[in-house]
Amino acid sequence: MKNRRWKLALGAAVLALVLSVTACGDKEEKTVQKSSTGFVPKLDTQTACSLTVVGHYSNFEALEAEFNSFAKYYPNVQLKYIYMDGYSKASSGILSTALASTEAPDIFFTYPWMSDWPDGAAIAAASENLSDPALGIDLSCIRPNLLTKDSAGNILSVPIYTTTYGMLVNEDLFAKEGVAVPQTYAQLLDACEAFKKAGYANPIMGYNKGSDLLYPLFYPYFCAQVQGNETALKEMNELKPEAGQYMRSALELAHDFMSHGYINLDNCNELKDNYEAVILRFFEGDVPMMLASGNTVSGTEKREAKSQPFTSHPFKYSFHPVPSTETGGYFINAVSIGFGVNKSSKNLAMANEFMRFLISANELNTMAKAKRMVTPCIDMSLDSVYAPFRRLSAQQFINTLELGLSDAAASQVNKAGWQVSNGLLTVDEAVAAYGSIQ
Repeated sequence: MKNRRWKLALGAAVLALVLSVTACGDKEEKTVQKSSTGFVPKLDTQTACSLTVVGHYSNFEALEAEFNSFAKYYPNVQLKYIYMDGYSKASSGILSTALASTEAPDIFFTYPWMSDWPDGAAIAAASENLSDPALGIDLSCIRPNLLTKDSAGNILSVPIYTTTYGMLVNEDLFAKEGVAVPQTYAQLLDACEAFKKAGYANPIMGYNKGSDLLYPLFYPYFCAQVQGNETALKEMNELKPEAGQYMRSALELAHDFMSHGYINLDNCNELKDNYEAVILRFFEGDVPMMLASGNTVSGTEKREAKSQPFTSHPFKYSFHPVPSTETGGYFINAVSIGFGVNKSSKNLAMANEFMRFLISANELNTMAKAKRMVTPCIDMSLDSVYAPFRRLSAQQFINTLELGLSDAAASQVNKAGWQVSNGLLTVDEAVAAYGSIQ
């Protein structure tokens, strides 16, 4: 989301660099590593203190591995990660309260939508300016269009992970049935039809709660339709009813796909969550395609061993953009989580030092690979499961921060898409109801 109080550090040339680096793969990664001088401590390495990071992950092994790496430089610094219950859009106030408490965390998860929270200003006021040259944090490794500045030009949060949306593909089933992995919308329909005729009850599945289900199909397509259209974005952000027309083509896409009967809503409704339940259902091995987000994909590798069907009959799988047009799909990139530093931290110098250590291509890419997420770095080395996204062109790459759609407007589009996908509203009804869709 592009908040009007925040300015984006942009650069079209960077996008071309991102995509060229992605295509270069290992060769480019080696060049970056070779030129790196490594981390050099600024503080007394015998300093003894403790740092706490809070967030909503139930566990964060990738971060704990970074704690261990940091300990090689600062052996007397104790770092711990703490899960904070209620860390969500629905719990505004919990973070600002924690930051003002006597047991305040030193570092905390941040999200783009926090600036729209009722206590967003309080969180911003409590946040360290991570772009302060005195801190020595080198932000040049991060894609500039992922960095946001406040009205004073300060960067209060740094992206740690980004995500995208697509579909998990069981490559073995495609090979078994002689079906090509779809690259266009027509091919997607053909693939679903081929699997349906071959006896597959669910050619494609997805989680069907909230605004999910066809989100990876229609939302990236919608974003591509309004990208750069300042009039459309302004009217949508103002929630003007007439702005509903801008989402018509995306809703028609959702309606068209559902009209073919390739998704069994009852079976999708059985999925209890958009993470482990989706992954384990996909690992049963009889679903050719599973709509998902990169956040879901991040949990796949660790859950292979938890799936008896998968361990008995493992198969090759990968993550692909959902083709929504005759030229393919989109890589819609969004910040998944960022880190902010509490400027009232009792050990502020060391908290900033840990951030200086963490914000580097080497450490951020290491974390991304460990978590199977998309790195925020210019050196955009992707886990092999994301390899299909490397084929996309610059025109198919959409950054949600650059897009300029507010959270309220995006929520209306997502709710409209879900309502249409589930047959609860017609396309005309959803378009007319823009701004008030529940």
